[in-house]
Amino acid sequence: MKIAIAGSGALGCGFGYMMQKGGNDVTLLDFWEDHINAIKENGLSVTVNGKEDTIIIPIGKPEEITDTFDTIFIFTKSMGLRHMLEEIKHILTEDTKVVCLLNGLGHANTISEYIPKKNIIMGTTVWTGGLDAPGKTHFMGEGPVEVQNSDENEEEGARQVVKMMADCGLNGVYSPDVHFTTWRKACVNGTMNALCSILDCNIKELFETAQIDELNRGIVSEFSRVAETEGVTLDVEETVNYLKATAEKVGGHYPSMHQDLKNKRPTEIDFLNGVVAKESELKGFEAPYSKQITQLIHAKEDILGIKR
Repeated sequence: MKIAIAGSGALGCGFGYMMQKGGNDVTLLDFWEDHINAIKENGLSVTVNGKEDTIIIPIGKPEEITDTFDTIFIFTKSMGLRHMLEEIKHILTEDTKVVCLLNGLGHANTISEYIPKKNIIMGTTVWTGGLDAPGKTHFMGEGPVEVQNSDENEEEGARQVVKMMADCGLNGVYSPDVHFTTWRKACVNGTMNALCSILDCNIKELFETAQIDELNRGIVSEFSRVAETEGVTLDVEETVNYLKATAEKVGGHYPSMHQDLKNKRPTEIDFLNGVVAKESELKGFEAPYSKQITQLIHAKEDILGIKR
């Protein structure tokens, strides 16, 4: 399969590495010149679950790429999605499938402004990663990557992508209800990402605190209430248990939002707890956890001089 990775940070590089090693033709797209130059000169260095490797892989800025692709995976931050779509629209054809694995909510609506619904594949993943230096990343976990086509009549296209990912060791899974998995992943990020960022700790440290169960239950209850208005049922206790199981798998990882603050980049909080806080207010609900978490993250961005 001919694949482009639009947004080649930690996860983008990890997925691109696994797909290239699995026999696919992969091109990385990014905007960071130091990162691009390092990979062009020295190859991409990736540590996957502790095992180091370096591969030669094509990379460039979106405007430099003129090829077309069977599938484009988008790994930008939520707030960078529209900008990336604008930058790659010259390589989008009537047959290009776009796979979105971004954190946050509402991205399918944005993508549908650029390609037909039948070509949009939405999904989630619990793979994690970090960017250690230009051209050097680490990638951890075991998946899965759950995806589903936005058009119910186009299941075969999503299943082809699932098979490709499964063959590459990414643990691709076809989801019968990606809307549910998207909301459940939002709960992961609205708890682990946000709380680790506020408390300046890793996931293992967070889940060793005496307060974690009450915090998780409070946040998930707010997410569940809003999800229900969209026809998605999130059982609070089941989701809290899912968070515990996920935390045990990723251990001492510092999540992406914590990494963003450390590197003085804006966070995705407005597409997570921020969405829940706003939607709750519009629907007459109370969401004190989500509202205060959003305020605290923005306050931390302000203290660090991060422009949103």
